[in-house]
Amino acid sequence: MSGSTVLLLVVLLLIAAWMRGDFALTLIYLVVGALAAGFWWSRGTLSQVKTRRRFNTHAFPGEKIHVDLTVHNESWLPIPWLELRETLPVALAGPHSFRSVVHLPPGGHARFEYSMDAMKRGYYPVGPLFVSTGDILGLSDPLQAESGAEHVVVYPRIVPFTSVNVPSRSPQGTLRHAAPLFEDPTRAFGKRGYISGDSLRRIDWKASASTGRLQVKLFEPSIALETSIILNLNTDDYYYRSRIDSTELAIVIAASISNWIIEKDQMAGVTVNGRDPLTGDGRSQPLPPRKGKGHLIRLLETLARAEVVENSPLIPLIQKQRYHLAWGTTLIVITGRANDDLLSELYQARREGGNVVLILAGRDSSDETIRARGESLGIPVYFIATERDLGIWMQETKRI
Repeated sequence: MSGSTVLLLVVLLLIAAWMRGDFALTLIYLVVGALAAGFWWSRGTLSQVKTRRRFNTHAFPGEKIHVDLTVHNESWLPIPWLELRETLPVALAGPHSFRSVVHLPPGGHARFEYSMDAMKRGYYPVGPLFVSTGDILGLSDPLQAESGAEHVVVYPRIVPFTSVNVPSRSPQGTLRHAAPLFEDPTRAFGKRGYISGDSLRRIDWKASASTGRLQVKLFEPSIALETSIILNLNTDDYYYRSRIDSTELAIVIAASISNWIIEKDQMAGVTVNGRDPLTGDGRSQPLPPRKGKGHLIRLLETLARAEVVENSPLIPLIQKQRYHLAWGTTLIVITGRANDDLLSELYQARREGGNVVLILAGRDSSDETIRARGESLGIPVYFIATERDLGIWMQETKRI
């Protein structure tokens, strides 16, 4: 009951006591009856209001997310007024929000449309939707109901690559390689004359019969690229003044490399040293190397939800993950800065048969001492300050 209604009843009681007549009492009965009827009406109709929200729950940066909101009055009573207020994420809707007031007849419905801009990677709640109504005279406070929130995933930005210099020691793959160590017997590109010591299985008997001389098949060298990416989002490993931009850049790098590898029909996996709001313990779960577009989508969703974490050292995570890596797997570590302890751990992974690449992300990540130390250990170190540097790195690397 609102304060003005209580004041009105008190005034009517005083008038009735002073006049000692039936008119004031009749007014009191009417007000109390209207108040009770309005409360019953509002409560009954509000419980019969059903809402449905439709939108694409996944989007890439730059896309528009169109939301279709339907409100249905399932009661046999009209709703004089119904206020709708949708809670929207600031990162997608900016300062704007959805708010509207509508009248619904018995069994009636209303439809609303609004849109959000997928401007930033993340995992965002859309809602809750607050629905409120009250009596037409305004004698009682409005009643409010809440409709649950749904979530939208905005994938990280992907920088398209044409080539990346990612090393591999795994033979018999589908990627061409300059080294003739591993040859793919399914990819013949020519023939030559037989030389003593050539395997008889390489002889092309049809070509030998037509030329009258033994001919040997030549095969293209190839590799299989199995890559495990470790993305470090521990805040202590990024410089404070550029931490936000640097961690976002690190996620873009991980997403872009994963996309390039899987598009080449190779296997990629991601382990994030960060937080995931969907997991029970809040820690991001590792995704082992797999192929296919479905696996790529899972990788991108994991990176979309990834959040920075505090007091989570990187080295123990590398130690835990490298024991699960097959021989010849490429290990790409993306972080904000490195030290001798990290390089020593990566060198140990290299000694165990892995191919290690270290990528330092952020404007303050460049350290020539670390580069020189990495080169002495056989570990390539790349500094990427902005997304533009990704394009430069792509142009400078040799095609596999």
